[in-house]
Amino acid sequence: MAAARGLSLTAATQRAVTPWPRGRLLAASLGLQARREASSSSPEAGEGQIRLTDSCVQRLLEITEGSEFLRLQVEGGGCSGFQYKFSLDTVINPDDRVFEQGGARVVVDSDSLAFVKGAQVDFSQELIRSSFQVLNNPQAQQGCSCGSSFSIKL
Repeated sequence: MAAARGLSLTAATQRAVTPWPRGRLLAASLGLQARREASSSSPEAGEGQIRLTDSCVQRLLEITEGSEFLRLQVEGGGCSGFQYKFSLDTVINPDDRVFEQGGARVVVDSDSLAFVKGAQVDFSQELIRSSFQVLNNPQAQQGCSCGSSFSIKL
């Protein structure tokens, strides 16, 4: 499908979307709502901070090797105006902010941070897809149904 659209997937990206073993699928699906409820009752992230859910930390520890980390970027596009982009990376640039929790790292460049500060990064395992997602983004006014694009508060 990606090849039909002219896209190429790197080995690192393919590792990020490799499904969990089948036995863990049901447990992950059943625990998703409980994790979201528990995380929404936790204290708000400080100004300019990004929080990681336990499922995000666990999945990053499973898929990253060596100095790899998850990069979160915000780009123009999507059905709501802006879209989240996740990738595995190994290079930290001078304008990047590093958020680490439990040994897992998420890196956000300063331009993208303005659009996601105070948000939470989660890993969601559902029957139809597995993905990293941005939840509870205080900078977003509304988003699309798939959760990958959003419009900002003015």
